[in-house]
Amino acid sequence: MSVESVARAREDFRETRIPRHYSGYAHLATIFGFSILVAAACVAMLEDVKPTEWLTIPLTFLYCNLSEYLGHRGPMHHKTRLLGGIFQRHTVEHHSFFTDEAISFDSPRDYRAVLFPPILLLFFFGFFAVPVGAILYYLASPNVCFLFVFTAILYYLNYELFHFSYHVDPQSRLGRLRLIRRLREHHVAHHNKTLMSHHNFNITYPICDRLFGTLYRGDGR
Repeated sequence: MSVESVARAREDFRETRIPRHYSGYAHLATIFGFSILVAAACVAMLEDVKPTEWLTIPLTFLYCNLSEYLGHRGPMHHKTRLLGGIFQRHTVEHHSFFTDEAISFDSPRDYRAVLFPPILLLFFFGFFAVPVGAILYYLASPNVCFLFVFTAILYYLNYELFHFSYHVDPQSRLGRLRLIRRLREHHVAHHNKTLMSHHNFNITYPICDRLFGTLYRGDGR
């Protein structure tokens, strides 16, 4: 997309998708605060965790990484009848607002173009973490349930904070962090219009991109 096209897309998004009362700082604080509160509550519920129950954390981490990958590669980039809004929000709006040549936002109001709406946090927690956690509570143990929810909600927070950090000014203190620099390169390549439907679907750690052969290394592969 040309510089003019990106500018038009950003102006249209700001006029039609960002409410006047919107606060980027409040948006970010809501996601952070809710996630930390839920994680802390889960830790408080743990009792005499067995060594095998601690395996819930790495297994949930891998499950979340796969879910992130499949959700991004699937409905976020391929329009479906039931999840067309997700496609519109991500492929049409987010990828028009940010390209590989214009990856940073201009002001805190632009956080709206990066972070998931808070309602999706409630959706994720209420329709994903809680039901799966309840099943694990009865089929495994209460500790497994709370460790699952703990890991899942912190993975969600990790996703949001990493994605946010890729779109800050690369010369900022956050943008200059070594890990963020490396992962930003992975994400910036995904914002290339010719690559976005085929490569680099992991937002956090490119584990599944490596596993499923969709990792773009910058050498034409």
